[in-house]
Amino acid sequence: MAEWIGIAAALGAQRMRVIAGKQKPTDENLSRAARHLSWLTEKAEGSGVRIVVENWFDLLPSPVEMNWLLDRLDGKVGLNGDLGNWSAPAKYAGLADIMRRAEICHAKADYNAGGLDADDYRQCLEMCERAGYAGPFTLIYDSPFFPDEWDGILLQKRFIEDFLRGAPARRTA
Repeated sequence: MAEWIGIAAALGAQRMRVIAGKQKPTDENLSRAARHLSWLTEKAEGSGVRIVVENWFDLLPSPVEMNWLLDRLDGKVGLNGDLGNWSAPAKYAGLADIMRRAEICHAKADYNAGGLDADDYRQCLEMCERAGYAGPFTLIYDSPFFPDEWDGILLQKRFIEDFLRGAPARRTA
């Protein structure tokens, strides 16, 4: 992963997302991930590229592990929150907990044969809002329901735009 830092910098990337690990969240595995991520941030020092992790895979299955890891890294590593990596119903409270720490967000929606799962996506966006997340949303389409992925991306874009237009009214209600 360290070899990618120079490539990311050459491309003008501000952040580089890496996974924290795929092992089960034992104390040993979490501590190892913290050590390796800290080492990686040292390699990125002076490059203009910030290392971020994501709430993804077995090592970070809940806010408990996610927050533990970020706390151990003392702000050296950022968070890319992903709306599609945890399962409902626990994912909503989990997102409300971690998104306060997120710098960027993969705004991945769930789809079914009827299209975008609007209830789930709205709840995810509400949890981001509740947590105070104000960063960018990166639209990620990962579903077999649209043959052209741009149709799925545009559907997400419109949904988020509509949500954000309604957000001020919801805050004052």
